[in-house]
Amino acid sequence: MPREERNRVYLSTVTSPAATPPADRSGRRRFAKVGANVFALGTVSLITDVSSEMVTAVLPLYLVLGLQLSPLAYGMIDGIYTGATALLRLVGGYVADRTRRRKAVATLGYGLSAVAKLALLAAGRSVPAIGLVIAADRTGKGLRAAPRDAMITLSTPPEALGRAFGVHRAMDSVGAFLGPLVALGVLALAANSFDAVFVVSFCVAALGVMVLVLFVRDRREAVPATAKVSVREAASLLRDAPVRRLVLAACLLGLATIGDGFVYLLLQRREELSTVWFPLLAAGTSLGYLLLAAPLGVLADRIGRLPVMLGGYVALTAAYLLLFGPLGGTPLLVLTLALYGLFYAATDGILMALAGPVLPDRLRTTGIALIQTGQALAYLLSSVLFGLAWQTWGPATASRVAALAVVLAVAATLLLLVPRGGARGEAALDASTAVHTQQEQEAAR
Repeated sequence: MPREERNRVYLSTVTSPAATPPADRSGRRRFAKVGANVFALGTVSLITDVSSEMVTAVLPLYLVLGLQLSPLAYGMIDGIYTGATALLRLVGGYVADRTRRRKAVATLGYGLSAVAKLALLAAGRSVPAIGLVIAADRTGKGLRAAPRDAMITLSTPPEALGRAFGVHRAMDSVGAFLGPLVALGVLALAANSFDAVFVVSFCVAALGVMVLVLFVRDRREAVPATAKVSVREAASLLRDAPVRRLVLAACLLGLATIGDGFVYLLLQRREELSTVWFPLLAAGTSLGYLLLAAPLGVLADRIGRLPVMLGGYVALTAAYLLLFGPLGGTPLLVLTLALYGLFYAATDGILMALAGPVLPDRLRTTGIALIQTGQALAYLLSSVLFGLAWQTWGPATASRVAALAVVLAVAATLLLLVPRGGARGEAALDASTAVHTQQEQEAAR
């Protein structure tokens, strides 16, 4: 697709997505365009997230209360957990585009994360070893994320991308909700043995890899088999203004987001929660995510993806302010976790839905990886800075500064992504969207 045409499609996806036929508005047919491949990928993510969240739910408690890490040290570990291997997202995306074997690259990533769960057994109480294992686990996630999201976009018509990612993220959040509960059960049955959690987590992750291999199809777009993607061609993505603006917005928003573990530790300290109940904080966030991800994906397709995504960051601002606000007890816990779940439901898949229509087919995975890498590297810096702010100014001031950072990032994102030209951009849209939709449907077939 020519660059100018992708620019016009970009205007539509942030403000007024392609109109949905009346028949698709019924409850029965609302998700008719979400294909079996999306549900298969959602099942893989559900199973894998049970495994991942078993470990994630207990890790902050283990590191801070068990190993007595300082907030800054925990911030560095937390940053590694999400950002240190971010550049491998680009490697995975580029290799997947060049070989057109997205499923193979995703399988490698899922498999590496599964093996890392067993490696935690050998790490013991060594902080450097734990850091290396976490880096290996996140390497797997970095390799698989962009190919997985690219397979979703190639399996879905452009006008239904919001609901497709919403369904996928909803299934993913089912696993995120169940993971802490499974960890809690394993700890109760195994006399608080973290080793037992790691072994069960590995077994669950291996099941996810099996489902991926057996049931997910790697749809190939209609490009000549001899057309290889070059490094120069991949680097040219940043010359497209819509892609460049999305990458910059993703970096700003990632820089304003602190780690989940920090939020849960602040809640645990303020309310003096028993360590037994700590994993349930992550489960509460995942429950909100689970209930809202698919409805917000549909809403994003109808009213515009950018308003829904930025609304999620408004919810995040409120959650940060509540951490040291007037509320306390159960109302504080319920409202904060609900807002946190709303934040994830409104942002996690919507950014990828924004990106899908503006990326060329040949570079779809690389483009998604580029956006994810920018956000992950910014998150790495954010975690370290928040840990330093906590240690220097105290948790109350640090959380309020984080809320201010989100407000500034949202304002900057509005300036970057709100289309200029208003009605003219929307008027020029219909023909280009129709052409793009037809190309995507041919590629999916």
